[in-house]
Amino acid sequence: MTIADLPAETLIGLFVFAVASSVTPGPNNMMVAASGANFGFRRTLPNLIGIELGFATLAVLVGLGAGAFLAAFPEVERTLRFVAVAYLLYLSWRIATAGRAGPGERTRPLTVTEAALFQFVNPKAWAMALTANAAFLFPELGPLGQGLVVAAVFVAVGIPSVAMWAGFGTAIGRFLRTDAALRVFNVTLGLLTAGSAVFML
Repeated sequence: MTIADLPAETLIGLFVFAVASSVTPGPNNMMVAASGANFGFRRTLPNLIGIELGFATLAVLVGLGAGAFLAAFPEVERTLRFVAVAYLLYLSWRIATAGRAGPGERTRPLTVTEAALFQFVNPKAWAMALTANAAFLFPELGPLGQGLVVAAVFVAVGIPSVAMWAGFGTAIGRFLRTDAALRVFNVTLGLLTAGSAVFML
């Protein structure tokens, strides 16, 4: 069975959901926008790749039953939530305090591994993976096939969506000529990222 043999209405619904949830603001998009502004588009590419690899892995794991596992063991879900809040606040601080590297400084964007691991504590990534795997079902594929289809659709949509935010940040960064202007931009994105943690409490 190929993807062309799957129910068209379910695939279209999944695609529309992926577009709507990937393009809208969230921790990933704030992160790459800030990275683009501070480090440029090329140096932000590892961040983008890590986001897609991490989310694809998360989507497959949810398809295999990670969501059901968390529902069965709420104490694990609560622990994950507090870890996610702590990491989001750390990421918010890192975004807010980012700036142009001065002489001798070694500031850098997130690596592929860091961005990939972030997906496992990113509340929006979990919401997207859980909703997609629950609402757009392909029972003929089995759990692994279900997760792989969700992952494939989200990666296909996510690459241009996240790249758009990285490009937006890069373009804005070129107009932020002074350190003060760049600091205001970074603090704003940091506060928006921190705001997403509030909804997890």
